[in-house]
Amino acid sequence: MPQTKSPIFDEFAKLMSDAAGVAQGVKREAETLARTQMERLLSTMDVVTREEFEAVREMAALARDENDRLAARIAALEAQIASKS
Repeated sequence: MPQTKSPIFDEFAKLMSDAAGVAQGVKREAETLARTQMERLLSTMDVVTREEFEAVREMAALARDENDRLAARIAALEAQIASKS
């Protein structure tokens, strides 16, 4: 069967191609709008940055380590006092 060129199918293909391009544009616009709104919302809230969070987390880990070390030292000193009594 010979293949014929149909202007209806050509126009339909062009329309679908254009629709896909428009959909991509709408998607990009929606993402940009959502990102802008989220940044605006976060800027009005009192939230910390990732760097600040990591710094405080590191400080807390160091404080826990020091607390454990001091607790062990106190236990050792109490044991010494108890053995002398």
